[in-house]
Amino acid sequence: MSVLGTKLRLPSPRRQLVQRARITDQLRAGGGEGPRLVLVAAPAGFGKTTLLAQWLAAAEGPHRRVAWLALDRGDADLRVFLTHLVAAIQTVEPEVGIEALALLGAGAGTPTDAVLVSLINDLDVLAGPTVVALDDYHVIDGAAVHEAVSFLLDNLPPQVTLATATRADPPLPLSRLRARGELVEVRAADLRFTTDEAEVFLNEVMGLQLERQLVAALEARTEGWAAGLQLAALSARAHAGAADGSGDVAGFVEDFSGSHRFVLDYLVEEVLGGQSDVVARFCSRPPCSSR
Repeated sequence: MSVLGTKLRLPSPRRQLVQRARITDQLRAGGGEGPRLVLVAAPAGFGKTTLLAQWLAAAEGPHRRVAWLALDRGDADLRVFLTHLVAAIQTVEPEVGIEALALLGAGAGTPTDAVLVSLINDLDVLAGPTVVALDDYHVIDGAAVHEAVSFLLDNLPPQVTLATATRADPPLPLSRLRARGELVEVRAADLRFTTDEAEVFLNEVMGLQLERQLVAALEARTEGWAAGLQLAALSARAHAGAADGSGDVAGFVEDFSGSHRFVLDYLVEEVLGGQSDVVARFCSRPPCSSR
C-alpha cells in the first residue's frame, strides 16, 4: 500500500510564525521520559497543528526521534491506519514495524493485537525518546482505530510518547492517564494568544504597526482566537490602504471592538466580501479554517 509522502512530513511554516514559547517550554519541561500522551485539543482555528509542529521541530534531533502522521478520513479504516502509522515511524527508524507490515499483508485473518504487539516490541528496543504525532485525530470515527490506539497507550515503552492534535477529546483512556500523571493537556484556554503574542502577530507578522491599546482591543474582542486575529488583521490591513493609513486602522479597530457581537460573521463578511465568488466559496469550506 503506497503512502502519500506529505502525510508523513512534519509541517514547515510557509511564513513567519509567532513562537509560543510559554506552551512549548511546558511540553519540553522535565526531560527524560515523557508522558504517554500529549493531547492538544481545541476547536478549529486555534493553531493546534502549528503548536505541535513548533514543539516537535524544536524537540527533533540526534537524541529524539519525531514521527509525524497527518490523518484523514481514510485512516478510519484500521488496516490503513496501522499501515500509515508504521510508515510514519519508519521515516525515523526504518527497521521498526517490518514484521508488523508483513502481518498486515498476510490478510484480514491476522489478529490486530499481533500487529500491535510486534510494533510495540520494536519500539521497546529503541534507545532514546521517540514522539509519534497524530494530527487531526478528530477525523477518526472508527471504533477499531480508537481501540488500537488505546492498546498502544496502555503498552507503550516509557521512552515513547504519543502526541495528538484534535478538535474534540478522543475516546481514549484520558481519565486513567490523567490520574496516573501520564497525560499532558493543552486546551483552547492555553492556545489563546496573550496580548504580547497578539502584538507580535499583528505588528511583526502582519505588519500593521498598531499601538499597544489597539492590539489589546483586538486581542480582547477575538478572545485570543488565532483565526479571528488573522481575519481581523486582514480586514484592518485592507482598511489601512496605504502604508500611512494608521487613522483608518484605528477607526476600524475601535468600530470592530465596540459594536460587533458576532465576531466570526463580521470578519467573514468583511474579509470575504471583497473576494471573488470562487475564493469566497472556497474559503467558506472547513479546510480554509486554520487548524
